[in-house]
Amino acid sequence: MTGFARRERQGPWGTLVCELRTVNHRYLEASLRLPDELKALDNEARQAIAAALRRGKVDASLYLKAASGSQRSLELDAALLDELLARVEQVRSRLSDAAPVSPLELLRWPGVVREAELDAKPVLIAALELLREALAELNDTRHREGQRIRELLLARCTSMRTSVQAVKTRLPEVSQRLRERIVERISQLGVAPDVERLEQELVLYTHKMDVDEELDRLGGHLDEVAVVLDSSEPAGRRLDFLMQELNREANTLSSKSQDSETTRAAVDMKVAIEQMREQVQNVE
Repeated sequence: MTGFARRERQGPWGTLVCELRTVNHRYLEASLRLPDELKALDNEARQAIAAALRRGKVDASLYLKAASGSQRSLELDAALLDELLARVEQVRSRLSDAAPVSPLELLRWPGVVREAELDAKPVLIAALELLREALAELNDTRHREGQRIRELLLARCTSMRTSVQAVKTRLPEVSQRLRERIVERISQLGVAPDVERLEQELVLYTHKMDVDEELDRLGGHLDEVAVVLDSSEPAGRRLDFLMQELNREANTLSSKSQDSETTRAAVDMKVAIEQMREQVQNVE
């Protein structure tokens, strides 16, 4: 399900920003971007995302902006400097005209001066908490969107139930009109039909065109959609399967139809099913 969340938190280490974006996907696929200072969080952050979300393509980003005016202190590696000075003196003892060594040149030697290491634990804890807050906000947004989609799906189901009932009500009339049409065509041939054989053929033809089972299955699938929507379990894959079943029955209904009203109802059902299928792709 699509969604977006953004959270910020400030501290002595600066400003933490967490942004989450989700789009539709059959499975859970998380893309996580972390600055170097937060790389240690990679495993825990992915676990937090997997615990909060079950489906969708997730784009998660954490940023750390240093506090304005803050400066990193420098540390001097005294042991390395002593070793370096000793080596300089060894060289000077062999050169009578050696130029003096600048202190800046010594400081440029790799490892002599380095930035003091900061305690990363507080910022890592704050970043993980911020991620969980953003995930909670994202799920709240997705829940509200899910409720809206649920109402849309239920409205489509209600409309389809009305169509199913209308087709069922017309079945006796359609069967009678079909019978009359066949008898009329036979009479136009100017021959006397074998009444018993005619009845047998009418029964076979009516059975072939019967759509009562398809209507019952459509009603059953619509009932199942309502059950799934009221369940607390993830519904996306189940609903996707039910949309396929609904579409199959609607296609069979359309192919068997010998009545314009029934055909029109089947087409309306297929349009509604396609609309529902599009919405179902947003459901976790």
